Order: sequence, then C-alpha cells, then structure tokens
Amino acid sequence: MSGYRPPLEEILFVINSVLDYAAIAALPGYQEATPELAAAILAEGARWCEERLAPSNAAADREGVCMQSDGVQVPAALADLYGEFCAGGWPTLVGDPAYGGQGLPHLLGFAIDEMVQSANLSFSLLPMLSSGVVTALKRFGSDAQKALYLPRLLSGQWSGTMNLTEAGAGSDLGAVGTRAEPCGDHYLLSGQKIFISWGDHQLTENIVHLVLARTPDAPPGVRGISLFIVPKYLHDDTGALAERNDVRAVSVEHKLGLHASPTCVLSYGDRGGAVGYLVGEENQGLPYMFAMMNHARLEVGLQGVAVAERAYQQALAFARERRQGGALILQHPDVRRMLMTMRALAQGGRALAYSAVAHWDHALRAPDREARERQQRRVDLLTPLVKAWCTDIGNEVASLGIQVHGGMGYVEETGAAQYLRDVRVAAIYEGTNGIQAMDLVGRKLLRDGGEAARELFADLEAELAQAMDGDLAALAQGARRSLDDARRGVELLLAGAGEDPALPGSVAFNLLMSMGTAVAAAALVRGARLTLVQGAAGPALARVHTARFFVEQIAPRSGAWLQAVSSGASATMALADDHW
Repeated sequence: MSGYRPPLEEILFVINSVLDYAAIAALPGYQEATPELAAAILAEGARWCEERLAPSNAAADREGVCMQSDGVQVPAALADLYGEFCAGGWPTLVGDPAYGGQGLPHLLGFAIDEMVQSANLSFSLLPMLSSGVVTALKRFGSDAQKALYLPRLLSGQWSGTMNLTEAGAGSDLGAVGTRAEPCGDHYLLSGQKIFISWGDHQLTENIVHLVLARTPDAPPGVRGISLFIVPKYLHDDTGALAERNDVRAVSVEHKLGLHASPTCVLSYGDRGGAVGYLVGEENQGLPYMFAMMNHARLEVGLQGVAVAERAYQQALAFARERRQGGALILQHPDVRRMLMTMRALAQGGRALAYSAVAHWDHALRAPDREARERQQRRVDLLTPLVKAWCTDIGNEVASLGIQVHGGMGYVEETGAAQYLRDVRVAAIYEGTNGIQAMDLVGRKLLRDGGEAARELFADLEAELAQAMDGDLAALAQGARRSLDDARRGVELLLAGAGEDPALPGSVAFNLLMSMGTAVAAAALVRGARLTLVQGAAGPALARVHTARFFVEQIAPRSGAWLQAVSSGASATMALADDHW
C-alpha cells in the first residue's frame, strides 16, 4: 500500500485562484483569516494527516470495532490520534468564537476535512458528525443548551451523533416510531435507532445524541417529529457528568467497509426511559434536522473526492512500479486512460465541492442581504450535486483504482480494495443519491421554476466566455456544450413535469449527473485559464492537460444524459407490476 500525500499545491490553487479565497478573507468577521494564515494552517494539517493519521488507515480497517461488556471498542490507535486531533485545535477551526471556536472560513475547514477523510475516512466521521450537531444546536438550541453543549462539542471533549433511521422506516422519516413522553423539565424516550455512526465509543467523555421522536399528541407523518438531545451520560447544568443515561448500543453493524467506524444499533428506554431535552419547539424536528443534514451532505460529497484522491495516488504509485510487457504499465495507453479519468474526476469533484462551500461563506458573511440570498440559492442548488455527483465519481474512481492494479487490486494486501469498500456507502447515507436527485428536481428546479439554475448557467457561461478567444478556446467550447446539455435538460424537465407526474423521478438522476458534469467542466477550464494567466510552467501545466482530458473524454457524457432526459419516463414506467 502506498502512503498518502495531501495534494496541498492543488488545494491551495483551487482555494486561492479558482475560488478567490482573498475575497472570502475580506468578508466581515474573516479579516484575520488571511491567505498566508490559511496556507500555514493547511500545511500543518497536511503534515499531520500524512505523517500521523494516514498510516492508521489500513491497520484500523483490519482491527475493526467490537462490542464488549462496557460498550463499543474502536481500534486502539484511534484513541491517541483523536487526542492529537483535538489538542491541535482542529475541531474548533470554523466554530463560533463565542463558544470556543476559531471562527475561520468554512472553505478552509473544508479543505482540512478533505485531507482528514483521505487519510482515514472511518476516523473522519467522528468529528464530522459532531460538527453537524453543532450546526443544528447553534441554529435551534436554547441559550442554555448552546452554552452547555457547544464548547464541549467544539473542543472535541464531547462528540455528537444523528439519530434518524429506524428498522423498517429507512429514509421515510414519517414512519419514525420512537416515543418521547413529557416528564417535568425533560422527556423520556423509548425506541430503537439503527445505522448510528459513532453511536458508542470510548474516545470522548460524553456523546450527545440528536434524536428524532414523537410526543404523545404529535400529528402523523413528518409533521409530528420533534428533535431531542439525549446524552450518553446525564449531567448537571455545569456539564459535570453523573450516571449513565438509559441509552445503549446493543450491537454494531458488520459492514462492507468503514470497519474502524462503529455503526451502532442504539436502544432507548430499556430501563424506564432515556432522559432527553427538547430542541426548539415540538413537531419541528424535521426542519431542524435538515440544518444538520445539509451540512452532512456537503461533507459526504467531499468523502467521494477524498477517497478518489487517495485511490488515484495508490493506483499511480502502482503504475510507476509495475512492469508488464517489458514496460511500466504507466506507459500503456489504456492504463493512462484510467489514471487520467481518476485524476480528472477527482479534480473536478474537488472544484465542485469547494465551490459550494465558498458560496456558503459568502452567504453567511456578505454585507448585502440580496447578495447573501443569491449565494444561499447557489448553495442550495449545488448541495445535491455535490453529494450525489461527487460520491458517484468517488465510486467510479475507486473501482478504476482496482482495475489499474489488475488482479492485485482484488486482494486486500495492496489496499486498493479498501477505498472501494469504504466509499461505497457515501452514495447511500445522508439521503441516497436518488433522493438527492429528487431534491434537485423537486425542491430546487421545479419549486423556483429554474431561477437558481439559470443564474448558475449564466455565471458559468460568462466564465467560459473569458477563455473563448485564447489558447483554451476548444476547451471552453467543449465545456459550453456540456453546459448547454444541462440547460436543455432543465428546460425539458420544466416543460414536461406538469404533463407527466412520473417524469421528474424518472429523469432526475440523469439530469443531476449532467449538471454536475457541466459545473465541474467549467471549473476545470477556469483553473486551466488561470494557470496560463499566472504564467505557470512545468508540473503546474498538468492542470491544463487534466482539464482537456475532462472536456474531451468525460464531459461528452452529458450528451447521453440529455438523450435520456429527452426520452422521458415512458420506458422507465412501461413494465407492468406483474411482469417483473
């Protein structure tokens, strides 16, 4: 297995040049987060991930997790690494300074997250979930809840989880059956949740579970869901820990991948009721949880990019050493095709994912309300693209990594298989990619009549126009064709959705993939143009070649996706139920 070397130069280029980090650092509240400070932070993060975290990936995967009498045990190496992670201040990076955070831009934190995910994806889920709990409580928690929980979550002293899924309910949150009975100043919860990542472990003093449940008089369906804080250990108002709460892990899932991340079945109320505290108002749990979910969806999309990067590095290292037919396989055209596909998809995914978070920083901090609203529309539109497109390409790249290794990729010793095992779930959790596609067409495109999409297309068109008269004219024209395919797909959806109720669901995934490809192509062409503008030479020119490969070899997929959208829902829905 090869080591992992964070692609620091490429990350800095995307942040500083493609996404204009200096403009983000000039936003109110971010002025101290200069490009120089960001570069220093990223360099230190890269060093720790490469030297300390990445070497644990394969060993932790082999050791896995297990149930013991005192709860879930995780690989021993992760305990020291988590302590180092917290001591380095990494969980506090983008947190609110009022609660112990450093208040740095989310784009900077996102870049650190990519390196942590590449180094050890199982490990990365622990701080990721805590960040999501922080996001939800900061927006909807009471002042007392914020004062008690946020400093401990931000420091990493306590960790957090999301508790949504129940057996038999899956993604249907309207079917949630966990109960919450009022009891004085708190509630008593009973029920069971499944698929709870990092639901139990010994790395933190306490675990803060955010749990969806129903109160006795709640209306049916999603309108009757409330959100509760259920700590693993009870505590007083100062945070001093008391007895164990009535919540326990009863088993851990035996998964395809992410073996070092404990995915638990949690049981609430086996001994009378787990003490829980209402977040916000009753029956508002779904919108509260979506604040956490949207943050998680961007992070999960980044997982696709992070694993793609590491799988690419692994395959490239193998291709530089493996000889076949008297030559290194790196010289074989078909191997180069696979490696260039891996490289181009990883870099396109990074540009897409980072751009969404750059817009998020502007949406949070821009001084003008209209500008904030426009930026938020862009974040909302890009979120399903980031989650679904980036995790799909993560799976494709990890699979190609095995193919580059040949038979050696199919055995565990090389390490190539772990990346495919680990990333496979990213297309499933935090809302399957099919759900992301339905979110795109239903909540984004149809709800606003395509307004946000037209804004996006206009901005990308203007960006590509800057490259139309120079050395990159052919690349810009190719990216524009992909953009035109996506634009036509959106218009076909808007024109036909009212006539055929099956159309949105039938074409949603193809339309999402078309849009994701177009955005990534435009971003890579922008990067290529800026590389030439800056007078780059030598290895930096690889960006231009990578953009060319993407436009020539990957972007044409948009034409096929447009053809599928144009064909409508007929073939998808034609087979009678009793003919399957």
